[in-house]
Amino acid sequence: MENHLTNSAASPEISESREVSPHERREMNRPAMDSLSCPYCASPAFVRRGFRVKLREKVQLYQCASCGRTFTAHSTRGKQYPLSVMFDAISIYNLGYSFEKTVSITGQRHQVSLSPSTLAEWIAETADLCRYSRMREFAMKKYSPREMVITATLAHQQLYRYRFHRGKCDLMIREEYEHRKFTPLKEFLEMVPAECPHQYFQEGLRASETPLTFSKKQMIVRAKQNYATRLAAFVLQSVKDRKLRHEALQKFFLANDSVTVATEVPVYLTRDDLEHMKTQLGFDIFSRAENCSEVVLPKLITGHIDLLQIRNGQIHILDYKPRAEKEKPIEQLTLYAMALSRLTGLRLYEFKCAWFDEKDYFEFYPLHVLYKPKKTRRRRKVTTMEGVYTINQETEALRYILPIIVV
Repeated sequence: MENHLTNSAASPEISESREVSPHERREMNRPAMDSLSCPYCASPAFVRRGFRVKLREKVQLYQCASCGRTFTAHSTRGKQYPLSVMFDAISIYNLGYSFEKTVSITGQRHQVSLSPSTLAEWIAETADLCRYSRMREFAMKKYSPREMVITATLAHQQLYRYRFHRGKCDLMIREEYEHRKFTPLKEFLEMVPAECPHQYFQEGLRASETPLTFSKKQMIVRAKQNYATRLAAFVLQSVKDRKLRHEALQKFFLANDSVTVATEVPVYLTRDDLEHMKTQLGFDIFSRAENCSEVVLPKLITGHIDLLQIRNGQIHILDYKPRAEKEKPIEQLTLYAMALSRLTGLRLYEFKCAWFDEKDYFEFYPLHVLYKPKKTRRRRKVTTMEGVYTINQETEALRYILPIIVV
């Protein structure tokens, strides 16, 4: 258990003894946001053009190839401190520390001199995005800052940093009547550091590499922009190393939004679990292999959920995918939902899956992927407040991802 979150945007130093490859050099120089474009003409074509040297940092400059104007990746302007310092200070404060203690911790960590009044300005300025501030006072009545977040390092072939926000989860389940049924989820998240079967993650097949597939027929994938995309764009402007994007998003979402309760949640499915779902629950599970008449179920499937949220009476499983519009991780997210359903005893009906970046957010119901009613007639189009969605009738691939907006 740890008392506060670490810096979300600190870049790891490269050992001078190791030569950096050209590919690594290009990756280091690329901006964290793949959707970055010129703010003046919206052109995606630009080149690097030196740095703007400030008192406490250097900011990368870009020159647009279309209009020739110079810009930066920062949408938040006029800051005397690096954005990484600002975001880290806000996260520490929202864990329950006072202004004075937050300033002290931030100063020691980043070697800066910060005043409580500056921190107060940052808190007020970001109140619209950092909505956990409305819950902070109530969470502090039950948990101290050191008890607010449970943290564990999981050595599962590579290192994963599991985090569970006890205060936020407790408030959401206790105060919202529609969330009280999620008590088993809270109990599961509490016990992950003590009862996670780490040996499973050494031998299991990763969910992103599984040979299993599901029918996309009659499912709906809704595309939209929402609070998650706004918050991702806000956080990623402070990230200088592309490899740290997941870590930065997870830390900021957990500490500052009002719905994220856990990150890097370890889940697993055994062959018996899959067999039960296929034979007893009637879920459609297929094999990716061609000319395969019989589905061979893997012995063990494992994975780690990027972000776990509770909102609107459902459990949301989120995965950050750079260039989300080009991704379709339907199988991976569906397996995550199946695994969490089995581990908590909650129905798959309670889950919703999504993948996103700073520009797009795509969501679907995993139950629609797995369960296909045999006798009921399914609609071909569904009308919502956001537009009309055409239900996919093809089994092999998704054809309709973006909504058809009614004019």
